[in-house]
Amino acid sequence: MDRSSHPRSRRLVPLVAVAAAAALTLAGCSSSSGGKKSEDNGAAASAGKANTPRMTVALVTHQSPGDTFWDIVRKGAEAAAAKDNIKLIYSADPNAGNQSNLVQNAIDQKVDGIAVTLAKPDALKAVIAKAKSSNIPVVGLNSGVSDWKKLGLMEFFGQDETVAGEAFGKKLNALGAKHAVCVVQEQGNIGLTQRCDGLKSTFSGKTEVLNVNGTDMPSVKSTITAKLKQDTSIDYVATLGAPFALTAVQSVSDAGSKAKVATFDLNKDLTTAISKGTIQFAVDQQPYLQGYLAIDSLWLYKNNGNYSGGGEQPVLTGPAFVDKSNVAQVAQFAAKGTR
Repeated sequence: MDRSSHPRSRRLVPLVAVAAAAALTLAGCSSSSGGKKSEDNGAAASAGKANTPRMTVALVTHQSPGDTFWDIVRKGAEAAAAKDNIKLIYSADPNAGNQSNLVQNAIDQKVDGIAVTLAKPDALKAVIAKAKSSNIPVVGLNSGVSDWKKLGLMEFFGQDETVAGEAFGKKLNALGAKHAVCVVQEQGNIGLTQRCDGLKSTFSGKTEVLNVNGTDMPSVKSTITAKLKQDTSIDYVATLGAPFALTAVQSVSDAGSKAKVATFDLNKDLTTAISKGTIQFAVDQQPYLQGYLAIDSLWLYKNNGNYSGGGEQPVLTGPAFVDKSNVAQVAQFAAKGTR
């Protein structure tokens, strides 16, 4: 999941998806999925695989357990790794201190490059400086578009969360909404804060922020339900992730509310909900593209000396709206896990 100095007229460039390959994991809080079967499948589908020397790259995110958004990010990263002859080490922890330790683990393993999310950038400042002093190139993705340059990262791949929030607010105005509640599943996550702030800045109606515990979905459901029962004037629930949107639909039903649901981020279940009309729209930031470009960029830098944006501008992968008018085209790719 910011405001930066880039021109807002920049637009995302779609990417044809390739098959995923396996990810090896760091010790500690790293994911344990993947393995030989994934590696074999990825290698078989990865036409034009690089013959450059084998690289090792660490991808370290702030993924919470069970958050399927990151499966899409990782799938894109694995596809790039398969193409580029890269050994990909994936690890994640939503706790910023633990995430910093995972980056340190990657430094200790003397990896050839690090891709990292900056949901809580201040907590990662020192360890990113250590990576740089060890001559390990570091790129950012997903979270941290306002901070990547200050922390000295080489490149950034993601969306401007403030711009995405502003677009969301304008969309609500066009739909005639009057009272929105913005559901934040992780307090302190700078990208989520910027989404709600952006929404509030352009939405002409009333905006409230509702903090929930995103690691406890039953609690998320009950908290949203209670809020809707308490205030029947709420006509839109804005969630900041696809799983929370689907849960919010249940909350609306349980509360007997007439509120509609819209969200940031996308997955295949969400495209079905948009088709059915239970969710009005989603703002897609293309997580597959974020993972793919971040890993591919480190290969390009090491082998070609290339880097996107010249160290000055991020590469934007969103925002793009998905609603009933275009969901049929997007759904086929969401079903494959590439949107």
